[in-house]
Amino acid sequence: MTKRTAARSVNSFSDLPELYAAETATDAFEASFGDPLPLSIIEPGDEPGEHDMPEPIAAQAECGGIVAAIFDLFTDTRLEPLATDIAWGIVNSFYFTAGKLERQEDRLADTLRDMARRMDPGEVFNKELEDKQLECQSLAEQRAAIGAMCDYAAAMYRVYSGRAWTPSKGSKPSYVTSASQISALDFLRARAEKRRLMHDPDGPIVVVSGPADWHDWQMIWDRLSLIWVRIPNMIVLEFAQHSGTDAASRAWCAANGVPCLKAYLTGSGWMLKRAFDRNRMVNNKFLPVEAIICEGSGIQEHLYDLFNGGSERRVPTHYFYRDEQGPATPLPEAKRLAKRRYVQDFDPHDQY
Repeated sequence: MTKRTAARSVNSFSDLPELYAAETATDAFEASFGDPLPLSIIEPGDEPGEHDMPEPIAAQAECGGIVAAIFDLFTDTRLEPLATDIAWGIVNSFYFTAGKLERQEDRLADTLRDMARRMDPGEVFNKELEDKQLECQSLAEQRAAIGAMCDYAAAMYRVYSGRAWTPSKGSKPSYVTSASQISALDFLRARAEKRRLMHDPDGPIVVVSGPADWHDWQMIWDRLSLIWVRIPNMIVLEFAQHSGTDAASRAWCAANGVPCLKAYLTGSGWMLKRAFDRNRMVNNKFLPVEAIICEGSGIQEHLYDLFNGGSERRVPTHYFYRDEQGPATPLPEAKRLAKRRYVQDFDPHDQY
């Protein structure tokens, strides 16, 4: 960010140069870029070779600078309304590439799994097995690096735009098993466990539910912050609406690095029945420990009854009525307020 841009920006952006001036990269970049494999295979069919990774600090600075440059360039011009869309696309390109690498990694892992279970201790087979494993590890390394860049670019997008970035649509070996096969199986088990933790995070669930036209986002943020003090390892579960209560809780999670799950409507048929089925699934499968419910439709009333309907397991629930909301904040002002909050809470040494 140039001095001219920094001077022109609101005071809340005065801390942004710290993102670039940090002498050490964040943990995510150090983990993904700072300790590369001694050998890697960067293209299918290549021989293993020594290939450098970008420097962690440079990767972090350039990644954040790409997003920042768009907002700096467009601010106070007729293109300013387009900055958010362009920056969203930049983050999405990282997201798309990371997803493509993950699918390639999955296909290669399936091949590796089949090879690892074959009883063929021959030298040629073992060499092929080791190369496939190294290729899969190399893809995992590439995916982790692009994923770290995606997360950091998304954090920069959040700082500048005032809202969270979201995509448009997330054994015991037998005695004849060779050493190479044992190593491959260990690799697959470790990889499967890491992915399980990513998609099935382990922590107490706090449910947030309310209507799409709920406007007092600060009320939700304040209550989530109070719950977070008591339950620091909590996971927020919301109901995947693009606005209102769900958007507010999603933005709070992004600002504070708290995992957030989306409970989508599934199946077909009458929408209200599907919504009630989803409520029951959330109550029975996720076993929430606390809930925030904002007055809305019969869906919220049904959820409240499930949590407090006289069953043996009651869920402590904070219920907010519509008339308790503060005045509706105009959208531009709401974005500026959120932007100040994000900048204040954004720590370049946190993992996003």
